Amino acid sequence: MITFSEAIRIAAPPEEVFGLSLDVDAHTHSMADSGERAVGGVLTGRMGPGDTVTWQARHFGVPLRMTSRISEYREPAYFVDEQLRGPFRLWRHEHRFTPDDDGGTLLRDEITFAAPLGPLGRLAELAVLRWYMPKLIRQRNEFLKAAAEGPYGR
Repeated sequence: MITFSEAIRIAAPPEEVFGLSLDVDAHTHSMADSGERAVGGVLTGRMGPGDTVTWQARHFGVPLRMTSRISEYREPAYFVDEQLRGPFRLWRHEHRFTPDDDGGTLLRDEITFAAPLGPLGRLAELAVLRWYMPKLIRQRNEFLKAAAEGPYGR
């Protein structure tokens, strides 16, 4: 099992960053490199408490599907998405939105995941996933920052 955190400051209020973080279309755009798209559950727009989405993507040339659910929700400060079905033995992603002193937001992600397949999965975690997953979260957060701070944000 691996746990990691990522944080980024975004010059937009927490309410805006919170909503953008729950937007299926924003997520799809942020993961365009892997061809990620929603194929079940909420297919477009903003997700809410208890909503599910099934994502389809290709990572390392392997097609993957993951169904996740918004399992905890406290607008505009916090939400959690957890895998219901998919490639991980465990996936839990906490999203925290803290106002800063300049009217912006500190977005902090805390992710815990575990690969399947016992010792082989642990080897994959250590060899590849421990650097690949934080890279994906940073990519997503950079997209959210650009979207919130750009001409279509604010």
